[in-house]
Amino acid sequence: MSKKILRGAVLGYPIAHSLSPTLHKAAFNLLGIAGEYSAIEVKSGELKNFLENKGSDFDYFSLTMPLKEEALDLDIAIDELGKRIQSLNTLIRRETGWSATSTDGSGFIQALANAGYQQFDKVLILGAGGTARAVAGALDGLAGSVDVMRRSVRRSPAIAACFRTTECNFLDWDDLVDISGYQLVVNTTPSGAADLVAENLPREVSGLLFDVLYKPWPTLLAQRWSDAGGAILNGFELLLYQGIDQLALVSGADVKVIAEELRKTLAKAII
Repeated sequence: MSKKILRGAVLGYPIAHSLSPTLHKAAFNLLGIAGEYSAIEVKSGELKNFLENKGSDFDYFSLTMPLKEEALDLDIAIDELGKRIQSLNTLIRRETGWSATSTDGSGFIQALANAGYQQFDKVLILGAGGTARAVAGALDGLAGSVDVMRRSVRRSPAIAACFRTTECNFLDWDDLVDISGYQLVVNTTPSGAADLVAENLPREVSGLLFDVLYKPWPTLLAQRWSDAGGAILNGFELLLYQGIDQLALVSGADVKVIAEELRKTLAKAII
């Protein structure tokens, strides 16, 4: 690798809980990259000023909430995927300025593939925010149909635009939603938001629950889903694979070869 120091950081608020520094620093060590990576608190409305004042000190940024949508308003180069899903988690400084994309969707698909899942006939997404849009865009063409259970109608056009070939339908939020018939349920809501859905699950469930949260774990929804006999994936896997894809874009290295070592490192950090 080049002797140039690769400088990165995860930006968002709150940020103290982020495991991105653990992931990126471990990858630097395993790949022999001279790198620095930190967690920096950047609140809503502060991203533009932060980039103007501090951006030149870094080569790339990972974005978490609440900045994944705020970054769309920056004067930067956004790729087709980012424009379609209206969500960004990666900023890379080029000679011509900042470029942006999202690796949440590709990380989501790789997490599913690693667990042996490739395609689904019918999918339910809980929530319609930035993560839901990344998931929706990733499922386009891989799912026969996707139902999105939303709390706000105003988010519907943005998530509908994520689909080009897969049928998308919207459901108003219902704690008594019938999850039978869904091969995959993806929970993208904040901690506690789906607790009443969890309380109303049937005694037995089939299919897979992918809960994008990973701490604290298990969520009530994941626990009840498991108790009812369903399979589960958590946000730990999404964190791992979106980070791997992000690091590959930034470093040009084959980061997937160290996936298992990174998984072990993250698992120790969560305990």
